[in-house]
Amino acid sequence: MSPPLRILGIETSCDETAASVVLRDDEGGGRILGDVVLSQLEEHSAYGGVVPEIAARAHVEALDALIAEALLRAGVTLREIDAIAATSGPGLIGGLIVGLMTGKAIARATGKPLYAVNHLEGHALTARLTDGLSFPYLMLLVSGGHTQLILVKGVGRYERWGTTIDDALGEAFDKTAKLLGLPYPGGPAVERAARAGDPERFDFPRPLVGDARLDFSFSGLKTAVRQAAQALEPVTDKDIADICASFQRAISRTLKDRVGRGLKRFKAEFAAAGEAAHPALVVAGGVAANEMLRTTLQSLCDALGFRFVAPPLALCTDNAAMIAWAGAERLAAGLPADGLDAAPRSRWPLDSEAQALIGSGKRGAKA
Repeated sequence: MSPPLRILGIETSCDETAASVVLRDDEGGGRILGDVVLSQLEEHSAYGGVVPEIAARAHVEALDALIAEALLRAGVTLREIDAIAATSGPGLIGGLIVGLMTGKAIARATGKPLYAVNHLEGHALTARLTDGLSFPYLMLLVSGGHTQLILVKGVGRYERWGTTIDDALGEAFDKTAKLLGLPYPGGPAVERAARAGDPERFDFPRPLVGDARLDFSFSGLKTAVRQAAQALEPVTDKDIADICASFQRAISRTLKDRVGRGLKRFKAEFAAAGEAAHPALVVAGGVAANEMLRTTLQSLCDALGFRFVAPPLALCTDNAAMIAWAGAERLAAGLPADGLDAAPRSRWPLDSEAQALIGSGKRGAKA
């Protein structure tokens, strides 16, 4: 057992400014002591997406006050914090610089260790904070920038089984919403419109369904949506609802095939060998808030004998609690702290050995 740890987390990778204090107890359990998130949605909504310069400026203006508020809510001072964890990537480089430099300044002033955390690792480990999940488990990461199926073997040990070869799922939602004249952010707007729609009206493609590999593709689906909308111009509210419902139905069927194959592989490699007596699938990332996606994955897990773990919605979107927790996990595991020369990274794959594809977080051909 390791001693109780209190970690200050800082998250500024995109358009949420966040600070949190998390406790990791001596038995490995976690508790959020103080958590503050400031959304920049209004600042970016007029542009239909995140403007990096506006995001970075907003982080600068808000971060110090948010850190003070998180400490106040937690009832601790900086002297009582055991380490600082700040998102170092992947994300928008301007925002990352703001958060990481702030974390460095606090670490230098207090003499506390600094952990430069991979944002994706924060998502990967959140289920251990919320549900006490044991390794190994499978994670589906679905956000505006990533769609990946990742084997989580331990702290700092990740194996990417599948990724998108073009658009991420969140990006497909956002582009579909923009095409149909729906407001930003696109995911919630498409989900709302789909509730009044007929999912059978359009037979949209389900890319890579039946393929033996575990990768994803959504650009063809996005193109089919555009062609359907153009054929109907001018589109009515009913057309928009039906397109959104049919779009979500195609995604549901795609995920059922892609993730289902991953669950079967996991069971063959781990559960059968006794390494995962209670196999689990974790869903993380902003798109994990989608009710259709959760229902699809829950049904799939029920059918294949997996526990389905979906953290609370506030911990699926960008937040600092997951960053603080990742820092606590790394500290408890005895992993070395980062130096004050740690650099922000716009791309940073969890699995550095995986082949460079779009969505992998690695720069490469079309990546």
